[in-house]
Amino acid sequence: MADKQILHMVTPLKHMSPFDVNMALDAGFDAVATYVQVAPEEIAGLVQDAMFSRPPKTGPRTAMFFAGKNATLALDMLETAKKAMVPPFAISLFADPAGSFTTAAAMLAVVEKTLKEKKGRDLRGLEIAIFGATGVVGFSSAVIAALEGANVTLVGHDGIARVGASAAEIKARFGVDAKAADGSDDAKKSGILGATDVALCAGRAGVQILSRAQLERARRVLIVADVNAVPPLGVEGLEVSANGVEITPHGTLGVGALTIGPLKSKTESGLFRKMIGAAKAVQLDFRDAFQLARELNG
Repeated sequence: MADKQILHMVTPLKHMSPFDVNMALDAGFDAVATYVQVAPEEIAGLVQDAMFSRPPKTGPRTAMFFAGKNATLALDMLETAKKAMVPPFAISLFADPAGSFTTAAAMLAVVEKTLKEKKGRDLRGLEIAIFGATGVVGFSSAVIAALEGANVTLVGHDGIARVGASAAEIKARFGVDAKAADGSDDAKKSGILGATDVALCAGRAGVQILSRAQLERARRVLIVADVNAVPPLGVEGLEVSANGVEITPHGTLGVGALTIGPLKSKTESGLFRKMIGAAKAVQLDFRDAFQLARELNG
């Protein structure tokens, strides 16, 4: 009998996400064990406990997933797990806190493809404004876009302090620049849109971020994407199923949540299956998510 595919799912929160548990089991893991309210200093012990219980050849059939709602904390846990490896023992690792890495990857993969096909542009050099940037999806989107050569602005709905701290974190951790902007009222958001090529909305569900009137005045915006599928949507007038349709008289394209969502699910499932099918232990984060989302999106 083949050794079972076992996934250990770790979160610093009170509960593990049922979404992620379902995705892992549907992807093909034989068993999933969840660990909640886990502190960073406990990661090494958990990794080694999982790792040493099976012979080295079985390492790739053991995996650990890092959840939560904090991108940097999940990445820190992933790094701690890497350092806990004792060759020839190793297990596979995957970080996707709150589904943010796969959601951000899917959103940017759809935006990138749409821009190439309909505007003849790619992400490099574009001015990208991220609304809802204090959240984990916004942060992850900013990192991916900046690493792809875009000029990223994190827009704060409550002023510049928190997005400024996030921009500094992105610079320190990933070596790429991101700007911070105050988007605390409609006039400020309109000003930001006036200098923006791509607007990404990653705010809380049920909160409108951009109005139809603001977008109709923002003649420079090539495309706007929204990950929110709960009314009111993040972008007024943008259908959840929109997939590169024109939503303003001057040709701004729109991408809705139900275009992004299926690709996000395929990407997360695909990364789980990548761990299951690996001959050697793998370590996956937002970079792998974006690469796979691009492939899956054609």
